[in-house]
Amino acid sequence: MHFDLHPGASDTALGRDLSEQMVENFLSRVKPDYVQYDCKGHVGFMAYLSKVGTPAGGNGKGIIKDSLEIWRKVTARHGVSLYIHFSGVWDSQAIKLNPKWATVNANGQLDPNNTSTFSPYVDELMIPELKEAAERYDLDGAWVDGECWAVKPDYSETAAKAFREATGIKALPKGPGDPGWLDFLEFNRAQFRKQVKHYVDELHKARPAFQVASNWLYSTMVPERPDLPVDYISGDYLGNASISTARLEARYMASTGKPWDLMAWGFQSPSRGNYGWTHKPACQLKQESAVVLAQGGGFQIYYTPTRASYLDEPLIKAMEEVARFCRDRQAVSHKSEPGEQIGVLFSRLTLYNTSNKMFGGWGSASDPARGIVDALIDAHYSVDVIPDWKVGEVAAKYPLIVVPDWAQVGVATKASLVEYARNGGKLLVVGVENADLFSAELGVRVLSDAKQQSAFLKGSEVLASVNGLWLDVEPQQAKLLEQRYPAHDTTRDAKCAATVNSLGQGQIAAIYGPLGTAYAAGHIPQIRQFIQRVVEKVFTPMVRVQGPPTLEVSLRRKQGRLLLHIINCTGMQVSGEYVAGDFIPPVGPVRIAVRLPQRPPKVTLEPGGQVIAGEYANGEWTGTVERLEIHNVVAF
Repeated sequence: MHFDLHPGASDTALGRDLSEQMVENFLSRVKPDYVQYDCKGHVGFMAYLSKVGTPAGGNGKGIIKDSLEIWRKVTARHGVSLYIHFSGVWDSQAIKLNPKWATVNANGQLDPNNTSTFSPYVDELMIPELKEAAERYDLDGAWVDGECWAVKPDYSETAAKAFREATGIKALPKGPGDPGWLDFLEFNRAQFRKQVKHYVDELHKARPAFQVASNWLYSTMVPERPDLPVDYISGDYLGNASISTARLEARYMASTGKPWDLMAWGFQSPSRGNYGWTHKPACQLKQESAVVLAQGGGFQIYYTPTRASYLDEPLIKAMEEVARFCRDRQAVSHKSEPGEQIGVLFSRLTLYNTSNKMFGGWGSASDPARGIVDALIDAHYSVDVIPDWKVGEVAAKYPLIVVPDWAQVGVATKASLVEYARNGGKLLVVGVENADLFSAELGVRVLSDAKQQSAFLKGSEVLASVNGLWLDVEPQQAKLLEQRYPAHDTTRDAKCAATVNSLGQGQIAAIYGPLGTAYAAGHIPQIRQFIQRVVEKVFTPMVRVQGPPTLEVSLRRKQGRLLLHIINCTGMQVSGEYVAGDFIPPVGPVRIAVRLPQRPPKVTLEPGGQVIAGEYANGEWTGTVERLEIHNVVAF
């Protein structure tokens, strides 16, 4: 559980309504592994009477009770770890008091919020504040917020001098048209990495058991090999279509090899009007948690107490219900391993070279991966995400790898994937850039440069419009799989939309348009059906499920058991105009078929251990889950 308030100068009642009895009631019912409570938010004020930083509420006058002291006292009695929410790079008060610590933008203006990673801020304030809090409250860890997603390219004198000395480039680039722009972005990334390593090392020296996460570091926002000494990976996801966000993030984090969790915002605001935050009902949070649990991670919920630190009884009741749901599934979910089926490539190179940002959130730039992941999940495939830095290490484990319509996956990644296919793997590349990159292997003749075109694709009932960048090709050695049409007329002017070709011992298929990006934008059923038809030509799944497209399937392994997670995502939040859902219609019966080398001695439905009677013939076990409320696991 995560609670942050971002204490400020105008607070007058911090801690006033908090009591040991309230915390005791919360802990005894919710039973969390750990609690994260606010210490310093983005505005930069400390939540207690700090001797290092600036206390909140008029130099501490607004702090009525020491909330961290109360939380530490009661969590210690329960054996529950206490972490703090602490804002790192983003510290508005630090800049107000020390303007030279600010990041400077390309126009020479001081950033009012974000500190410079080239400044002494980290040594003169951030590390001392963290050490003071950790010692004072015997803390177990810190969740450092306002980090990778807040840091910006720095044009301060110190940064400029260091960049010139490192590169020899005299004029600092201000945008993608200037020489050295990508070098400048990477130079700033490297400085951020140095800062994170520095403060984590210092905290570990002072308190070796102290655990640190830098919010969103080593997620899709920083899709790098996790080399820094952070103890775990974490991120707070919010906004519309939160399950779609969690699907991609959970699968990425699960691939890193580090302990991880995802934090759902327990509230949401409408996309229109100024109506404020609405808390999500328990069933909605259970649905979100299932998406995370199924990938082997931990789950957090973020709430804000009142400014006086009060936790209302209805919130505690909701937390208690969600926590019980998670605990019931922990044995068959936490720290599970992937049951490799389809791997979807996540391209750091594309994002770093084309987005003109240091780190994410990437906005629509990451839509190729999000769209392909959602489309495959909606087609009932078990999907993992493979970072480009890892593809050469794990590709051979996957029967099929899909490359979304990324703009620039790079020659090194291409070489790994071509070798994978030649050795027997099945490869599907999507988008014009990938079709061009893999053109020699695709067995087609490119007729012209890619151009913006109208395109209609067949669905099971009607057509879908997928206007965008398409590549005109003519199959040579390749086999035509699908066609597209320039108008809503399937009787004329068809063009090649998808092909498959042999490649060594394997196969390479291609879709010549922007289907990942298009599916992320609209989740149009016909696009999903099109992708599924192409996938079926090259891939035979280990698991088949009969049910609505709102079922999510994930194949995992743990302690010698094969675990088939089935999640009912019906009614999931997909729009800011529908911020909360209090009813999830059950699904069933759900018929499942799993290819296995021998008859399983026992199949159970978890949680609960109910034995499922199934049949085994011709290398396939078949059985039925009669009713799925939100999430169950079929355990073999």
